[in-house]
Amino acid sequence: MKAFPFKAYLSLSLTHTQYSRFLPLFSLVSMRRILLSLLLLAHLGELGAEDRLLNPSKLEMFVDELPDMPKIQGFRMLNTSPKPKSLMIGMFKKKWKFHRDLPPTPVFAYGASSRRATVPGPTIEALQGIDTYVTWKNFLPSKHILPWDPTIPTAIPATKTGIPTVVHLHGGMHEPANDGNANSWFTAGFKEKGPDWSKRTYHYNNNQQPGSLWYHDHAMGLTRVNLLAGLIGAYVIRHPEVEGPLELPHGVEFDRPLIVFDRSFRKDGSIYMNSTGNNPSIHPQWQPEYFGDIIIVNGKAWPKMTVRRRKYRLRIINASNARFFRFFFTNGLEFIHVASDSTYLGEPVVTNETLLAPSEIADVVVDFSKSETDEAVLANDAPYPYPSGDPVNGSNGKIMKFTIKKKREFDTWRVPDKLIQYPSPDLSSATQRRYIAMYEYTSDIGEPTHLYINGKPYEEPATETPKAGTSEIWNVINLTEDNHPMHIHLALFTVLDQTELVRAEEFKACMSKMNDAIKCQISKHARGKKLSVAAHEKGWKNVYKMTPGYVTRILVRFSYIHSNTSYSFDPTGMPGYVYHCHILDHEDNAMMRPLVVMK
Repeated sequence: MKAFPFKAYLSLSLTHTQYSRFLPLFSLVSMRRILLSLLLLAHLGELGAEDRLLNPSKLEMFVDELPDMPKIQGFRMLNTSPKPKSLMIGMFKKKWKFHRDLPPTPVFAYGASSRRATVPGPTIEALQGIDTYVTWKNFLPSKHILPWDPTIPTAIPATKTGIPTVVHLHGGMHEPANDGNANSWFTAGFKEKGPDWSKRTYHYNNNQQPGSLWYHDHAMGLTRVNLLAGLIGAYVIRHPEVEGPLELPHGVEFDRPLIVFDRSFRKDGSIYMNSTGNNPSIHPQWQPEYFGDIIIVNGKAWPKMTVRRRKYRLRIINASNARFFRFFFTNGLEFIHVASDSTYLGEPVVTNETLLAPSEIADVVVDFSKSETDEAVLANDAPYPYPSGDPVNGSNGKIMKFTIKKKREFDTWRVPDKLIQYPSPDLSSATQRRYIAMYEYTSDIGEPTHLYINGKPYEEPATETPKAGTSEIWNVINLTEDNHPMHIHLALFTVLDQTELVRAEEFKACMSKMNDAIKCQISKHARGKKLSVAAHEKGWKNVYKMTPGYVTRILVRFSYIHSNTSYSFDPTGMPGYVYHCHILDHEDNAMMRPLVVMK
């Protein structure tokens, strides 16, 4: 591609080091959208015809059947007893058909072999208390299929060849060495390894509560591009003795993970990602958010599914880089929430819509017998970036279509009044109170250059050092204009309240100078209106949406919740854990901090 034509107008005088100081400037969303549009127009004007963006309207919606991803059992049966099992799952470059009329797309895919690899990858079915061992193998080529930016903190092999990867089981509770630390990456054949790499085979003991998880790449500075390329998959921990009596929909037909994400494509079928950064003289490629107008569910664009007039369980995972989804049914069908993220609720909650941030999971039952129509479109109306960005359009406002059979039938499934009861949050048990501040730093044209938590890069020593088996209260202060879904590895937390900052600019100015919430008198500023926590989000979660201009107070628990005991493994080893914003473009640059658990 030729040199970016507007670069002379966008030259910036400050260095990255200068931006790294505590000078957070809070970007104007409207300016960001205008500049990104100009960048896109300039980029498209220079591309050859064969590389231009595909207009989503050229693809007909609801023509491909919704796939059910391959399932791999994470246990084996010996006589009638489940036993631990070892798996080998590789990462392969291959071609994938996202739509009937779209040419095959080069992707990176998980699978037991290249032929069986899929996007998303196979759903791993584990049993509570039965060990699963996975050897994750990298069979990827020497060069990436998408542009990446070496000017942000990035895993770069010494030989400059090979694609670093490492797998994180999102929502999993296991030893640090099995957590998929961003610096535990490795290239094909384990030829090169990151500074925190320690083992080829990961051990998932599955001793936590039953629920929905998902696995994805987590390599330093490459998470956004490796997931865009296709490295995602579902993981379900089942506990038949506990879940069976609930009589919720189950089985291959009635219990379906739906992994939802957005993509843009070129006319040749390849995934499109802008190769010009919003601050190209600082970061040649990095952009603050990736959005695509084509919505993918289980590897197909706007798929369709035929359902019977009875209840179905849908485990909806938002695997997008930055897009929030506010799901609703166009015919008024309701969501019956039975779990949130990886944990069951105490009782079901009924809603007409549900907002999911990147990486959040809505585990819902939909009763199609209640439909007054023979079709139901799952739709979306969340602006992007969320909450103050552009409205949805005709492409990204539709997700998939359900065709409902006319025949009515007896439904053997039910949704009980009570689900699984876990301990309520006990504030008196908190041994520590922390303040977690989210910053965005911008250039002199108001465009983001990087994002930090507590004003610190990832490389600085851990400041969050909880003791195993304890609980803490974290006050998360969002000083930016974006909603940041914060994910804490290992732990579960409950959201206590959300309080608006008053005299916010005064507080931000103090924080930019001192980076100390107590010295900046947070108690005088966290006094505004309260936002209620949705009923279906009051349980134990591992991700939550941090509202801009608010302080979100959470109780974080560093122990199991189902047994009220500490972990069955040692969580104090190296390289520790992390917590971060799960907008992947933010996480990569560099809204992530280490979390080290102490004895």
